[in-house]
Amino acid sequence: MARTKNTPLRRTPSESVAQNGHSNGSARRRRESFTETVEHKLEAVAERAARDPVEQKEAGLFALAICVGGIYASFLSWAYLQERITTTTYGPQHSRFTYSIFLNTVQSAFAACTGAVYLFSSSPRDPKTGARKVPPVFPSRAILFPLLLIAVTSSLASPFGYASLSHIDYVTFILAKSCKLLPVMFLHVTLFRKKYPIYKYMVVACVTLGVAMFTLYNPSTAKKAAKKGVSADASKGLGLFLLGVNLLFDGLTNTVQDQIFTSFKGFTGPQMMCAQNIMSTLLTTAYLLLSPYLAGTALGSYVGLSATAGGELREALTFVTTYPTVGWDVLSFAACGAIGQVFIFHTLAHFSSLLLVTVTVTRKMLTMLMSVVLFGHQVTRMQWAGVGLVFGGIGAEAWYQRVEKKAKMEAKMKADGKKQ
Repeated sequence: MARTKNTPLRRTPSESVAQNGHSNGSARRRRESFTETVEHKLEAVAERAARDPVEQKEAGLFALAICVGGIYASFLSWAYLQERITTTTYGPQHSRFTYSIFLNTVQSAFAACTGAVYLFSSSPRDPKTGARKVPPVFPSRAILFPLLLIAVTSSLASPFGYASLSHIDYVTFILAKSCKLLPVMFLHVTLFRKKYPIYKYMVVACVTLGVAMFTLYNPSTAKKAAKKGVSADASKGLGLFLLGVNLLFDGLTNTVQDQIFTSFKGFTGPQMMCAQNIMSTLLTTAYLLLSPYLAGTALGSYVGLSATAGGELREALTFVTTYPTVGWDVLSFAACGAIGQVFIFHTLAHFSSLLLVTVTVTRKMLTMLMSVVLFGHQVTRMQWAGVGLVFGGIGAEAWYQRVEKKAKMEAKMKADGKKQ
């Protein structure tokens, strides 16, 4: 019997089951597609940040040298100043600068201003009027909540990282910070039930073993533990726990950032840099201003705020005025971090993400060597073996990603050839 125009089509039970199976399969594929986006975040950011795809082809060796040199110079200087600020002493009283929230506020404020300049200068010009078409930093209300979320996670990550330096040395800190693959995989396996190929688990095992070896054979941990009156093993465990929380917040930040780029099409790297740092600055500034008033409340005592202290902002400003050298270090630290972010986004916009991975991995290796030489850290042979395992695992991961990407590109070219 012919079906009229307004008569709904009735499905048989077998057709309904097939339809439900198709829907479940589609939902599963959507979940798998979402979890895979973190692994391809750099490629996605590169495509969105590039104003013109032709620019990537026209970028020459001179531009490449500027980008790579800028990343090395800014972040090596940034790392040197970070270790100097957080681990050395100032003045005859051998006072230490322990105000991580204040340090983060200055850094995010510098990065927000630098991101605004970068966003303006990288925006295309109108062909008729010549005026720049600057996109809004916050293009919609819907994007505010995920941006606030990454502002919270990024602001919470740093205090845990700086606190771990009281129990482990800076070389261990840098080595562990090179292992951001661990929290990302942990989040995907536990939250999204994602399965990885066997080589990724081998890479994680190799990196974890390397960090464990470096920490266990670290001679400076015992010295820090003796100063605090605790055992070396307890100090190592607490330091690694604090650093693990730091890496977990970093993983959450990267995951939500990727979700923003996936959900809000056209949102570029310069917009992200500017928006995230604006919200982080507002968040940490609010904490600095309100913490003296919260210290006397039940909430303040619960989170460990001292009611007798004048608050971190007042104490940090007093420290800076007492020891002006640390003030210049903090400003230089913030400026190097902001400029380094610009070079990273510019490299993503004009060159491949694999190049950026290579640059960042080698930069972290140079940071470790610089720390050993300039600050006199003692590194044993077993620790160097641990370093080899960590960067060997990271290098293997980058090589496998390169092979997989090349295979996918060849398969796509073959498929396009068959269509033609």
